[in-house]
Amino acid sequence: MESHILLVQCPDEPGLIYRITRILYEQGCNIIRNQEFVDAESAHFFMRTEFTGGHGNGDLIERLRTDLPAGAEIRIAPVQDRRLVVLVTKEPHCLGELLLLNEFRELSASVLAVIGNHETLGRLAERFDIPFHFISHEGLSRPDHEARIAEVAAAYEPDYLVLAKYMRVLGPDFLKQFRHRIINIHHSFLPAFVGAQPYRQAFERGVKIIGATAHFVTEVLDEGPIIAQSVIPVDHTYNPKRMAQAGRDIEKLVLARAVKLVCQDRVVLVGNRTVVFE
Repeated sequence: MESHILLVQCPDEPGLIYRITRILYEQGCNIIRNQEFVDAESAHFFMRTEFTGGHGNGDLIERLRTDLPAGAEIRIAPVQDRRLVVLVTKEPHCLGELLLLNEFRELSASVLAVIGNHETLGRLAERFDIPFHFISHEGLSRPDHEARIAEVAAAYEPDYLVLAKYMRVLGPDFLKQFRHRIINIHHSFLPAFVGAQPYRQAFERGVKIIGATAHFVTEVLDEGPIIAQSVIPVDHTYNPKRMAQAGRDIEKLVLARAVKLVCQDRVVLVGNRTVVFE
């Protein structure tokens, strides 16, 4: 029997869990798992429910809208692999991790294609029988280059684009076309050391931990809603090169974790923050 995910967010008030689960029961649904969270600062309620059965999601949404507070945001999506297109430049570690997980069906998604502004990673994608599209930025304006990428990516009808160490800043028109659908890995524990050469910045600051941050891409560089982060310890013996080597291991793991969370509908956007049901 097909499973679905129900995501609800609304102003908090007494009885919300009861009202939602009662409606699911009356609609013939069987709840498999349920998670909820109340943000005490904003008095806002969030709930993620996986269920099977039911008499139609349209009727279910209408009943929920009638019974929940005004302004409630309700979304129902089937539990199924999401469609991904991955953008890359030259570094292989994040792409390699995604392709390996994709090969063994451990990503909760299907990688449909890889697009690179260099040819470097074409052979890696082809080893996993994933189409690789080389779209050079040489001789093109940024808008023209991004328009070509968008045309190729859109043909695959992706749910999300994943920037697996894609080392170019995306313009506003491209971001508007894929709004809230672009996942990036930043080689730093944001908000520290934004922009270029974060490991050089970390070395010069003498940090004792380094990390990686996966986030949704917005118009403001490296300041989109954070999905996942992690850190590892370093010490005074680490130079920038060794920090970067250690950082690559954590970058690929954090990006893969973020992709899984998003593709399993475990991430709820709240302004420039996220609620993550793990």
